[in-house]
Amino acid sequence: MNYQDFNAKTIDRWIEGGWEWGTPITHEVYEKATKGEWDVLLTPTKPVPHVWFGDLKGKKVLGLASGGGQQMPIFAALGAECTVLDYSEKQLESEQMVSEREGYSIRIICGDMTKRLPFADEEFDLIFHPVSNCYVKDVKSIWKECYRVLKKGGALLSGTDHFMNFIVDDAEERIINQLPFDPLVNEEHRKQLEDADCAYQFSHTLEEQIGGQLEAGFTLKEMYEDTNGEGRLHELNIPCFMAMRSVK
Repeated sequence: MNYQDFNAKTIDRWIEGGWEWGTPITHEVYEKATKGEWDVLLTPTKPVPHVWFGDLKGKKVLGLASGGGQQMPIFAALGAECTVLDYSEKQLESEQMVSEREGYSIRIICGDMTKRLPFADEEFDLIFHPVSNCYVKDVKSIWKECYRVLKKGGALLSGTDHFMNFIVDDAEERIINQLPFDPLVNEEHRKQLEDADCAYQFSHTLEEQIGGQLEAGFTLKEMYEDTNGEGRLHELNIPCFMAMRSVK
């Protein structure tokens, strides 16, 4: 089993245990979205500015590693034509459940975002990619594929992690790890993840996250930072995530 297959099964197990990021929205939340009352997250706590989306009516939106029935139903309620790609079967089951409950259509694809995306060139107006590339060793290939499948003028909204969470101990009091954090090559990193019942995760530099998008051809238009939402780093207001709006 490769690490991506392991991660997919791990996330499926988390969802069965009530994982926060695997809980689909309620009918009431969907109904509010149809009336213009909505928010979605790219990072743990700060809602994405609505202006980042523009008018979604009739737009083709790809939710990249965005399964779980949390964001795509909102976009469908706003009139978007939605596609979601995720490698977690449980996350995709939630997408199917919400779409059937609310009566909208969505294209659901079980796939690995580290591979060539199963879409035509310039197919989408917008890609929504919440924090998830921390589960992937190489992120630059993902940015290149996002650029390929976006229409000219299309936007990539992405949530990414800083390296901060990977260098501290569980109590977030001491720096214990060297970078990069890579459990595929560092046995101590792998053991830490196993002890915490985590999937394989990887640190990434700003060069990979921001520079990788620029290298792919994107223009970075807007960004903001966010905290973990809980824990000591959060209490000290130390940002560990960033959200970006990049345009092709």
